[in-house]
Amino acid sequence: MNPNPLVQYLNKPASAFTKEDLIRYCEDYNIGMVNFRYAGWDGRLKTLNFIINSKEHLDSILSRGERVDGSSLFSFIEAGSSDLYVIPRYKTAFLNPFTEIPTLDILCSYFDKDGNPLESAPEYILKKAHQSFKDVTGMSFETMGELEYYVIFEKEPLFAADDQRGYHESTPFIKWEELRTEAMLAIAQSGGKIKYGHSEVGNFIVGNTEYEQNEIEFLPVDVEESADQLMIAKWILRTLANKYGVSVTFAPKITVDKAGSGLHVHTRLMKDGKNMMVDKNGLSDIAKKAIAGYLSLASSLTAFGNINPTSYFRLVPHQEAPTNICWGDRNRSVLVRVPLGWSRNNNMMHQVNPQEEPLNGNFTSNQTVEFRCPDGSADIYLLLAGLTVAARHGFEMKNALEFAKETYVDVNIFDEENKEKLDSLAVLPGSCWESADALLKQKDVYTRYGVFSEGMLEWISSYLKSFKDKTLRQDIGGDEAEILKLVDRFFHCG
Repeated sequence: MNPNPLVQYLNKPASAFTKEDLIRYCEDYNIGMVNFRYAGWDGRLKTLNFIINSKEHLDSILSRGERVDGSSLFSFIEAGSSDLYVIPRYKTAFLNPFTEIPTLDILCSYFDKDGNPLESAPEYILKKAHQSFKDVTGMSFETMGELEYYVIFEKEPLFAADDQRGYHESTPFIKWEELRTEAMLAIAQSGGKIKYGHSEVGNFIVGNTEYEQNEIEFLPVDVEESADQLMIAKWILRTLANKYGVSVTFAPKITVDKAGSGLHVHTRLMKDGKNMMVDKNGLSDIAKKAIAGYLSLASSLTAFGNINPTSYFRLVPHQEAPTNICWGDRNRSVLVRVPLGWSRNNNMMHQVNPQEEPLNGNFTSNQTVEFRCPDGSADIYLLLAGLTVAARHGFEMKNALEFAKETYVDVNIFDEENKEKLDSLAVLPGSCWESADALLKQKDVYTRYGVFSEGMLEWISSYLKSFKDKTLRQDIGGDEAEILKLVDRFFHCG
């Protein structure tokens, strides 16, 4: 039942794809083109098109890759030493869902002039982060993203949705379910593991323009695969929006007093196919150590997950976006949330379907922990690399469990009677500038084991400070016109 046509035809998982598999598929399905795709510094997938001239030509493309200008893809690469190779990763191959000419698309990795992986390439940094996590903990790291976005279109007269009441709404009160479901199918056929899709809270009208928020949520997979899936999903959504003649944006802030779009990331730690986030007592100490790592590095993680000034107009008090560095169960105002799980074996399925036999066992393998501050501006590979480093750091902290206990909240921290608890909690950065400072203060954790280079972190810090937004949020306040100028500037971020 796998929706990926290559998996169906080759009858093997994508992780086992070989060059000969791809050549055979191209021959048997008359594939006329191959596209190499790779992430640039702006967070978008770039494209190199090849017309297939012969089987030998295809073999050559898949074997040797191609050369590209790295300085045009990454601002931190100098023009004098910019030649890079892009080498296809066969497991990422998928049938392009949009082209009239049957086309095979493949994600690529960057290599330098000596044939070594490009140390500063975000995709390779993620690979190094995951390997160091495995080496230190003996576990693997899995993530799943919640990809929120707005569809922006000309207002329609019938069945107007209620302002900010779009959560899980159905047609006809939402207008772009078809775009969402078409995108979900295309993502799945491209190898994405999707959990579900739905409309989100954000729904409002400004003049003759309507804004409708949607979300596609993924299933937990290997962190490196998770990043690839999110990259492809954003490309598919934008391409479909263009086809439908509407705009799609992942921007973290749209306007004043309206829900922005986040990129919440669920995480779980696995060993020998077992979810290590839970034990017989509920949330495990292993999970709490990872949470401690997330919270310990939370301020600097914004340097990867919240990378333009509008990000910090979303991270404000009394919204569902977090501001304080704390964690809790099911509480959507905390930075790290433990979602409702299935640890209680009360067999709800049997209660509503009495014709079915009660189930034995439970569903604790589904338990995840959610990191809630990133948004659509994020560099997906660097964000997930940073989270992987943070999880590893939790196991290297001497006081991880004590720190987790101190930062746990089981109350609404914004209620007046909880002011003392609120005042005891650290807060997230309020600007790109503060985020950059936090990154430099904690850079030793990221450079450990050679995951990030010091030069890369300093370049990111310099990039963030170039916005000169240290007091921007206070300066603008609630000025809607000024906020909209920023939204327009960063409309197609990520």
